[in-house]
Amino acid sequence: MELDVKTRIVNGARELFFKYSIKSITMDDIAKHLAISKKTIYLYFPDKNKLVETLMETTLKHNETQFMKVNQEAENVIVEVFGLMKHIDAMFSKINANLFYDLQKYHPGAWKIFRNFKEDCMAKMVEDSIKRGIEEGLVRSDVNAKILSRLRIEEVEMGLNPAAFPPDQFTMTEVQVALLDHFLLGICTLKGHKLFNQYKQVTEDE
Repeated sequence: MELDVKTRIVNGARELFFKYSIKSITMDDIAKHLAISKKTIYLYFPDKNKLVETLMETTLKHNETQFMKVNQEAENVIVEVFGLMKHIDAMFSKINANLFYDLQKYHPGAWKIFRNFKEDCMAKMVEDSIKRGIEEGLVRSDVNAKILSRLRIEEVEMGLNPAAFPPDQFTMTEVQVALLDHFLLGICTLKGHKLFNQYKQVTEDE
């Protein structure tokens, strides 16, 4: 029962944070949203910062599970990338553009959790995908998987920077998809390009 209440608080906070960003939401707002007392929230989370950190951990764990599922079910690296695009689209379409800015500025502990996940989990997954693509003949054999995997995860963070991509001009989804497209086309073989174009329904001269 205790876990159910804690999970409910985290899920309720996620709904509000994703919709309105973190800074604008108070513990009172979360309590009102869940129709529970603020005292109940404080039984599980001593402050808002701890709640944000727990939310970050659970969200990233869920995303890791989804990424692994896409990886295991994809027949090749191109299919995997398009599967990840769909997941990215679904994820970012629910998130307020200011959320990641709020994380960096007001919740450094939660931001560190995100960065650690990015470097420890995402980098390894991208590296493995690149190596898989090389074996499939879809990624160039001269590509350095370790270097390019780090480039890719830095692109992810850059795409969340409102200074580089102002939210009034770009959506997070279109930025992330554009960066992913660019990255993939930069490492693919001709065979990989052709398969990529099939999925994008793009026709171009040889």
